[in-house]
Amino acid sequence: MPSFWDLVTEYFQKKISSEKKTTLEAYKKEITDSHELHVVSSKEESHGYFLRNCCTVGFIDQLDFRWSKRGKIKASITFAISADSEAVSLPQSPFGGVYLEESLSSVGLEAFIQAFLEELKHRGIKTVRIIQPPKPYESNFDLINYLLFKAGFKQDSVLSHHFFLGKKKIKKLVKKGQSKYQSKARDLGIRFHIGSIQNFGFLQEIRIWNQSKGYESNFDDKRLISQVSEFPERYFLISLKKDGNPIAHTLGVKLFPDSFYYYLSAIHPKSTLKNAGEMCLFQLFQLAAEQNANFIDLGSSDTASGANHSLMFFKSRFSNDICNKISWVLNF
Repeated sequence: MPSFWDLVTEYFQKKISSEKKTTLEAYKKEITDSHELHVVSSKEESHGYFLRNCCTVGFIDQLDFRWSKRGKIKASITFAISADSEAVSLPQSPFGGVYLEESLSSVGLEAFIQAFLEELKHRGIKTVRIIQPPKPYESNFDLINYLLFKAGFKQDSVLSHHFFLGKKKIKKLVKKGQSKYQSKARDLGIRFHIGSIQNFGFLQEIRIWNQSKGYESNFDDKRLISQVSEFPERYFLISLKKDGNPIAHTLGVKLFPDSFYYYLSAIHPKSTLKNAGEMCLFQLFQLAAEQNANFIDLGSSDTASGANHSLMFFKSRFSNDICNKISWVLNF
């Protein structure tokens, strides 16, 4: 007669065997279940990341690749197609990349990557480039990058972005520093203009001020003006003025409805005001708090020769996380 412990062991062995069988069946079902790849113009549907709807200069087409099941989009990516048979996600933007719209297993995601690569190859594309955003923008960041690597993509570049994460933490920081910065601005006779963009004269000032300090200014005025005109609610200008004259500008962008991106910033080279950049950045935090943002992206800190450590140190004082933005390339 079996002992009590023999019966317990037999029970758990059967239970484990049953769970393994169920898991294997679910895995097989995921592989065989029908997903469909749909390719449409990127202008046909709005995205949370609005730059996916903006056409890129010098590219002949811009397409959304959507991985659907029973009419629901599970994952997607937008590519701009060049006349040189190159597909880029996305050029002239901070990033493009793969996004999961709903829950999708690793095997389903891998199938999507293979599907859009086969479609691009069928369309005569020779090179595929993907700028995958940092993790705060896409929580499946690690899995996506892993599967891109497994699909044959090679890392082309890595940029480190500083972030301040947490809606409540943003509001707490603003509440703590508000009195300090208000007093400082009052004592120095400084005024801030914060709001939507009324004219674009500040772009030339940003370019001249940064170039005088040896910084690159590689933004496209025409493209930026077009984007602001089409999506005015996504752009916010912060200008610091003394005696009516601007001495600093910061341009913030809501790349996603729940985020703020510290896009462009510059300080007048002849200004003797200390902490002008810090004061502008605090105003961006205050704006993010008012807009109920979940996080603030302070961007990358790079120079042609390597890491810009002084800028990284400045951003580290206003951040609580760092995440990389990875660019991938695949040649057929």
